Amino acid sequence: MTETMAETKKAETHQFMAEVSRLLHLMVNAVYSDREIFLRELISNASDACDKLRYEAISQPNLLEGDERLRITIIPDKAADTLTVLDNGIGMDRQELVENLGTIARSGTRAFLDRVQEAGQGNGLIGQFGVGFYSAFMVASEIEVTSRRAGSSETWVWKSDGLSGFTVAPAEAETGISRGTSVKLKLKEDARNFLEADEIERIVRIYSDHILFPIELKIPGQAERQINTASAIWHRPKSEIKPEDYTQTYRSLTNAIDEPTLTIHYKAEGRQSYAVLLFVPKLRPYDLFDPDRKGRVKLYVRRVYITDDAGILPPYLRFVRGVVDSEDLPLNISREMLQKNPLVTQIRSAVTSRVLSELETFATKDPKGYDSFFETFGSVLKEGIYEDITRRDQLLKLARFRSTAGSGWRSLSDYIANMRPNQNEIYFLAGEDIGRLAASPQLEAARARGIEVLLLTDPIDHFWTSLAPKFEGKQFRSLSQGEVDLSAIPLLDESKAQEKEPEGVDVKALVDALRNALGDLVTDVRASKRLTDSAVCLVAPRGGPDLGLDRLLQRQQQGFNSKPVLEINPTHPLIAAIGRRIAEKGKDEAQEWARLLFDEARILEGEAPTNPSEFAARMNRMILAALDQA
Repeated sequence: MTETMAETKKAETHQFMAEVSRLLHLMVNAVYSDREIFLRELISNASDACDKLRYEAISQPNLLEGDERLRITIIPDKAADTLTVLDNGIGMDRQELVENLGTIARSGTRAFLDRVQEAGQGNGLIGQFGVGFYSAFMVASEIEVTSRRAGSSETWVWKSDGLSGFTVAPAEAETGISRGTSVKLKLKEDARNFLEADEIERIVRIYSDHILFPIELKIPGQAERQINTASAIWHRPKSEIKPEDYTQTYRSLTNAIDEPTLTIHYKAEGRQSYAVLLFVPKLRPYDLFDPDRKGRVKLYVRRVYITDDAGILPPYLRFVRGVVDSEDLPLNISREMLQKNPLVTQIRSAVTSRVLSELETFATKDPKGYDSFFETFGSVLKEGIYEDITRRDQLLKLARFRSTAGSGWRSLSDYIANMRPNQNEIYFLAGEDIGRLAASPQLEAARARGIEVLLLTDPIDHFWTSLAPKFEGKQFRSLSQGEVDLSAIPLLDESKAQEKEPEGVDVKALVDALRNALGDLVTDVRASKRLTDSAVCLVAPRGGPDLGLDRLLQRQQQGFNSKPVLEINPTHPLIAAIGRRIAEKGKDEAQEWARLLFDEARILEGEAPTNPSEFAARMNRMILAALDQA
């Protein structure tokens, strides 16, 4: 049921949501060394409001009538101990005040609170998690927000002391606001320094100088004056911009606290013209692994903000933040048009290519810096190997890997340079834990020949390797799938050549007996060419998913549940003894030992035995039998 006019005109008291209450308790009671960022957050909100109005005014020009000059005004009042941030942007109605200032819809808030709890403090985290407005309670004992939405005749007032709740009421007197929002802070005693003009100007220069709208300082009894340059830094020549300017622009655009590890700034001219300013962060953004995998590059058209949901970069580059400002796109372009517009398609392709090219240059000029970047964002970048077939070779060149060659990152060029004589494939193992992979029995034959093996632990590795890609003509080959014969590659120590099969054991008969005993538990049982020290291992059959991918898909209830292959090492003393035992005792003995070997192989893969109770009982029987014979 819709509310009546009489109901909406009443003053209302609301309780904060539980997460907001936790957040406000943190803001009010914690001590921060960088409290000044509250002003950056309020200015950023005001700028967003002006951006939204300018965008809506494209289709509704009347929203700007009588007040076309969008701006942000800061008013310090020492007599009243108040600091006001005023904008003439889109404004809010009653419902928007309740929803925007009384609840936190962004999933990042919980992440913020969890991070603060883990770290024991919240310095530097504000702004990363969509909690900017609430940071004002670090310096204010009370906040009053007065707002009128563009096109509305009603003005609403939101008040809170940040303790338990807030009130929303219609403005009872003339507020002087014809459109937009005023945020008035009643400053705490220890925050009165934020009323000083010099301090306000310093903060604005550091955090908000690039804001496209004028930021004006209005001191009672003095003329208003603009305190920011209000110019789009991405349109300025690179020669005029200092590194610290880029850093502050990055922080203002992204609400981040780190420094960019890479800055990409250029202007494209020709068939179409657009300016680009992009940043690769040093730290992972909190929303990097959101399921929607959306990018956060803002699209402007002739300095008018349009959206940050234009998909300028593909999902595997979603860690890149910044701005693309087109001179050619129409201002009233809709999201649907963005998906189909050929100019946008050209921009996407060109900007993506430029980012990858800049990453290549970064890797060449600063290998250690690039390794740090890949440590942070490599798992996301590798998504492109699976998704972007046209750029797969370039992405493989950019990829870095852990391997059996050491603890550092390795490129595929490094790997190929280290290939052994007669080696024609790039060998890898994929799993969840690098320690377990490094100890896997599937590595034994490769280790004996000095073959470097890539150890892949990101979930995406299971997918892109399943496409059987090549790099510089070399096929990727899993050591945990299909039959592997490395005999053409010389051993490091030829004196340790493959031992002959033990005497008195019919390997073929043993394999047949184990296969029959295991039945549907396996696809096959065979003598291994990859084992040198271990008795058994499991591998995936050729043609299906490898074991790691199958486990991953099963967790998502999409698994093929393919049956593995059990490989046995005929030269291992245990296998020889089991072979003789089965030959002597027959079918019942084969059943017992086959299940034991299969469960042992599962444990080596990090899996539980098929039936832990039966496995324990079987082990007990065999240990007792061995003790009785001792």
